[in-house]
Amino acid sequence: MRNDPYTTQFVRSPARLKEHPALVLNADYRPLSYFPLSLWPWQEAVKAAFLDRVTIVAEYDEVARSPSLEIRLPSVVVLRDYVKPARLAAFTRFNLFLRDEFRCQYCGAKGDLTFDHVIPRAAGGRTTWENVVAACGPCNLRKGSRSLREAGMRLFKPAGRPTAGQLQNVGRKFPPNHLHETWLDYLYWDAELEP
Repeated sequence: MRNDPYTTQFVRSPARLKEHPALVLNADYRPLSYFPLSLWPWQEAVKAAFLDRVTIVAEYDEVARSPSLEIRLPSVVVLRDYVKPARLAAFTRFNLFLRDEFRCQYCGAKGDLTFDHVIPRAAGGRTTWENVVAACGPCNLRKGSRSLREAGMRLFKPAGRPTAGQLQNVGRKFPPNHLHETWLDYLYWDAELEP
């Protein structure tokens, strides 16, 4: 469908209900993940409730109807069985950027990131948590295959292997664009308070 004044004025969205995700909490009432936030489409949440896999703890005002049933859409669901969180974080590009808070570790720039080997691969540097950092293109080119000392550059913080919990805590700093008011009581109650 084209996005012009005619279609936005005269054609209704066919599926308003698709815009009602459910926040998924573990059996301990903590989100399965913060970034990305653990969300299910409303259809999955309703299906899980009917299969008795989740408990619905908050609902939207919106209702889904079938010929024989009417149900308010779940906005927060809790798993009946506890899912043990991973202890080790997977070494992925996304998790690397999350660890470094989506900032270049040389200049602090955001956006258009790549990654850089602190000890260059040409000098025997490996692709590990301890040797790879997020970097913007200009800083990556400036450093090239030189050491930090040779390039006259410094890291904001040393590279290291984060735990899954540390990545979860960093993920709290990046809330999604939309937070439904029913989610707020469940998102940040276990966050560590700053002094």
